[in-house]
Amino acid sequence: MKNRTWILKLALVMLVGLALVLGGCGGQSAGDKQEPAQEEQGAAEDTGSEKFSYAMSGLYKPFNYKEGGQLTGFDVEIGAEIAKRMGMEADPVTNPWETIIQGLKAGKYDAIIGSMAITEERKEQVNFTRPYYRSGAQVFVAADNEEITTADDLKGKKIGVVKASTFRDVALEYTDEKNVTGYDSDVIALQELPTGRIDAVITDQMVGFEAIKNELKIKDVGEPLWVDEMAIPIMKDNTELLEKVNAALEEMIADGTYDTISEKWFGRSILGE
Repeated sequence: MKNRTWILKLALVMLVGLALVLGGCGGQSAGDKQEPAQEEQGAAEDTGSEKFSYAMSGLYKPFNYKEGGQLTGFDVEIGAEIAKRMGMEADPVTNPWETIIQGLKAGKYDAIIGSMAITEERKEQVNFTRPYYRSGAQVFVAADNEEITTADDLKGKKIGVVKASTFRDVALEYTDEKNVTGYDSDVIALQELPTGRIDAVITDQMVGFEAIKNELKIKDVGEPLWVDEMAIPIMKDNTELLEKVNAALEEMIADGTYDTISEKWFGRSILGE
């Protein structure tokens, strides 16, 4: 009898233990594991939706360039302020200038804030915001160059320009294609002037003036060839973003933030209004 009673007690203990184990496993599966997994997924989605990526060449000082491995310049700060006003995180990126519109159309970034002039040809591919600055195309030569005093003197001369830019088109109005040299950046083209490899550079006034301020031995010649309106290209089908960026620009101009950024980089407003 004693053995039989002992066996019954042992069986009862085992059944109670098994019930406790099963109950514990079921509670962990229904609560502890599922709820944290849902929270982590939601947090990742929120972070990804907050970035505003905008492209530039990164070779156009003082508008956009790298310093200490970081992108900086007027364009970079304008983009950061726009992102802030849209409640997004600024994400400036670089892309070669000659393929920068193709990159936008391919969805590599949301916009181009890289000192792009509005042209009819470009308007066929992208939508432009309102202008965010205006500047003239200027002829620059070496400081000791006395042969070129006006744009008319460019005939037959060797002219440096940025690849795939509107400056190349105007250079071809003055000289043959074989005499037009394309560079990856305006700064590199300007640095070639004192060497004598080229006779002149057509580029944006502000870029040339910045080089002169930094003691590059060059000078500007004559009046600006024309005045460009620089704006921000956005994909044709993204009208919502176009409206948001325009609204942010208008706010920045109205409350004086735009002037503060412009004066930091140029000592004056370059909006041209």
